[in-house]
Amino acid sequence: MSGPALRNPELVGRKAASQVELALAGIAVPPLVCVPASVFDHVVAADPTLGRLLHDPADDPLARAAQLRERLAHTALPTPLTTALDGRFAELAGSAGLVAVRSCVVPNRGRGDGEDSAADPFAGLGDSFLYVGRDDIARRVAQCWASAFNAEAVAYRIRRGLDPFAARVAVTVQRMAMGARSFVAFTRDPRDGARRTVVAAAHGIGEGVVQEKADVDHYFHDPATDAVGSELTLKRRAVGWDPGRPDAGPVPLTLTPRQATESVLTDDEVRRIAALAAAAEQHLGAPQDVEGTITADGEIVLVQSRPVQIARPGGPAPGASPDQDTALWDNNNVTESFPGISSALTYSAARQLYETGFRDLYRRMGVPARTLRRNAHLLARMIGHLDGRIYYRLDCWYRLHGLMRCFRPLWPTWERSLGLAATEHTRPRPAPVTRALDVAGILRRLTAHPLRVRGFLRWWDACHAELADTGTRSPAQLADTYRLLWAQVGRRWGVTLVNGVFLFAATAATTHLASRWLKGDTAAVTAGMLCGGRDNRSTQAVLAAVALAERAVEDPSLAAELRDADADAAWRRIAAGPHGPAFTHYLRAFGDRTLHDLKLETRTPRQEPPLLLTTLRTYVDRRLRVAQIRATARRTRDDAVRTLRAHCRNPVKRAVLAAGYAAMRALLKVREDTRFCRSQLFGDSRALLLRLGEHAAAAGCLERAEDVLDLTVEEVLGAIDGTLPGADLRALVAVRAAERARCGALAPLPARLRTPADLPLPAALAQVPRTAEAARAAPPGVAGDALRGLASSPGTVRGRAAVVLDPVGADIPAGQVLIARETDPGWLFLMMSAAALVVERGTLLSHTAITGRLLGIPTVVAVPGATRRIADGALVEVDGAAGTVRLLERP
Repeated sequence: MSGPALRNPELVGRKAASQVELALAGIAVPPLVCVPASVFDHVVAADPTLGRLLHDPADDPLARAAQLRERLAHTALPTPLTTALDGRFAELAGSAGLVAVRSCVVPNRGRGDGEDSAADPFAGLGDSFLYVGRDDIARRVAQCWASAFNAEAVAYRIRRGLDPFAARVAVTVQRMAMGARSFVAFTRDPRDGARRTVVAAAHGIGEGVVQEKADVDHYFHDPATDAVGSELTLKRRAVGWDPGRPDAGPVPLTLTPRQATESVLTDDEVRRIAALAAAAEQHLGAPQDVEGTITADGEIVLVQSRPVQIARPGGPAPGASPDQDTALWDNNNVTESFPGISSALTYSAARQLYETGFRDLYRRMGVPARTLRRNAHLLARMIGHLDGRIYYRLDCWYRLHGLMRCFRPLWPTWERSLGLAATEHTRPRPAPVTRALDVAGILRRLTAHPLRVRGFLRWWDACHAELADTGTRSPAQLADTYRLLWAQVGRRWGVTLVNGVFLFAATAATTHLASRWLKGDTAAVTAGMLCGGRDNRSTQAVLAAVALAERAVEDPSLAAELRDADADAAWRRIAAGPHGPAFTHYLRAFGDRTLHDLKLETRTPRQEPPLLLTTLRTYVDRRLRVAQIRATARRTRDDAVRTLRAHCRNPVKRAVLAAGYAAMRALLKVREDTRFCRSQLFGDSRALLLRLGEHAAAAGCLERAEDVLDLTVEEVLGAIDGTLPGADLRALVAVRAAERARCGALAPLPARLRTPADLPLPAALAQVPRTAEAARAAPPGVAGDALRGLASSPGTVRGRAAVVLDPVGADIPAGQVLIARETDPGWLFLMMSAAALVVERGTLLSHTAITGRLLGIPTVVAVPGATRRIADGALVEVDGAAGTVRLLERP
């Protein structure tokens, strides 16, 4: 189909119709033809098998969808259609050119739905194919039809309350725009609806921008002043066409050093793109999200246009701040502490910690009490419980952190630590004089920090010791103990968070100076310089466990006990034997530290001492020695000192950098010390709440003590002290348990998402596509692929990959490379066996990076899609100094 009919979205879909409208407005658009949805209808009607599957009342819609997809993907196109497409190919692309073949779900008659509609983008759920040759068009058209029944598309329609099998698909065939650079531009800021053009641009084609396969520069154009602002990044990745592999479709491209560091667009090009996007908005009658490309000769071509998806089409109400219109959720960082589904009890305790701890932080950083009272509603929602998973609500974090005047210079470092783009949220940009005053405020508070840390640790150690045995306390006394404990936490825990502010400051200053004064890659030097120093409490826990394992290496009878299949009996014998005091001391000092130890549903060695034996068995197998670990850390630090001396000849500058690294080490020690205290706080809370559960079960209020996990903290305490309205606890537990099971069966939400704040959260989440789409966007790697992340601990290792998504019951043979989404301190038993560490999330200051440096093994964090791109058993090479993971051989 071509001509005027191409303007009818009910025939060709909005994707093609908007392109035709732009072409009629004189905007450069590659020529196209369309296979209308009526052809899709004809093909489906002519195949009895397809008709039966579309109306099959089977219970499993995803199984039906898979059969439909398979059938349609191998359907032969009607001969007249094949002939027509072949005949039009030369007009579109020339005899040997290439085209793009894109699917589009068309709207139902008279309705405002369908792909690229203002009400629902529905984008990215169907398939599109780029760089398609003449002989491959028919196959790609059939695959576009089949993509109507992709699993994520069917699941999305079910979640939106739509008929999952009512989709009709049009297919657009368009000359391939062979762009050298590409962009996506929004005529309204999609975060808050503000009247500014936001442009995301990358080298290569637009798929790199849209599917996050390329490193992107961001630009901001103010139509009122014609001013252009930018946020640039180091560009290592791009996607495009390789003339040497013409049939491979979009492939990763190698960027030159100049491309990596220079801006993708000039200011003039940003203005030209903004003018084209504004013209598209004016012609189509609504704010637009346009995708385009820039050819090698500088021509700008638009290849797609759709309505911008913002919380309210007109932007925020006058005087409203962005977070009043949208909620920004993220669990990239918090999942290290609370992975997977978290119980109601865990979530309520976590919410209590964030609310009380950060209130104390802001108080200590000079925020007036009246300001804190005015923002109490934000403190109460710093985290949320989204389909059973804990998320940060970052718009609240931005507003609350903005209350700390001295925090303003630290925004970029804080954002990088959470994996945020600098443009996620509008934040203040202070003048140089104000910035200097802010830094002075941080330094002034830093002088008293060491004394306050020592006071905090003394208080906590005494408090924790007092809570070691609560077995004789009555239910009322247990409830009082819990409330008094957390009242003290609310007055003292801010010290641990203030330390984080100082750590951000030291990191920002030191890394800035290192980037100016050091030659070459500074990440490896920084990682090495953070090794060594005084042992923190987390390190002491590791070394104490290794010391116990050394006893087993030296005492065969103890080693035999560790390998006994009956762990309970083995523990009783060890506790009663000559090594019993050492093991008991370990449990008393470190028994709260285990895998996922902040989740109250987790069983710890403090509760079940036999759990310790499994960990020690791993250490014995590797014959780890305390002296060996210390020597490795010293060697890594010495290597970094030599590199620092070689790359920074100026002794004054070198001394300044050394002092900066020393400050980072000292602040990291405090952070790990207080994180260990946090594990103990949750361990003490777990003991108190489970003991209350035992009392409730004995009184018949609950069936089992563990049922408290499906209650909130206030519900558990309220059932004891009379502050809970007369609730049926058994019924409440049943509802929550069913909800937890339902959430566990759902595909996870994206790690970062925005929801309209004027909708109840369940309704807002119904509009969010699940992560199946993200998984499809990161295909498995092939031999030769190089994945990049953040260099965190130097060294180079080759080994087989051990991909671990759930560490419970996992085992890693010595010499393999651990590949994970994230880790927490409880992963240590696996890390100890690994030859190298690779994780998808994290920063230079994250637990994985710190542990890699402690163990002296190569570590790379923040490697996007590592668990999807690297197959279990693949041969990989990890370079912890360069921050690369090369796939050498697939299994």
